[in-house]
Amino acid sequence: MKKIEEKELLNLQTLNNEFNKLKVQLGDLTLQKHGLCLRVEELKASFQTAEKALIDKYGANSVINLETGEVKEKEEKVENGENK
Repeated sequence: MKKIEEKELLNLQTLNNEFNKLKVQLGDLTLQKHGLCLRVEELKASFQTAEKALIDKYGANSVINLETGEVKEKEEKVENGENK
């Protein structure tokens, strides 16, 4: 029976091990990505719920400054380009 040289076998084993490690890492990343996507969807739903509550409380034409919490009415544009 023929055998490959020890050096060739070691090279193949090293390459195969590295390949398998990378496959596992890709799987882990895919699971991480899926978890992050689910979390984004949860946050979007929570944001929509909070937004609806604020619209009910302050009105649909309100604009909230996310830095200061200040509530203003939306500025309407007039045909000549000036704001009301």
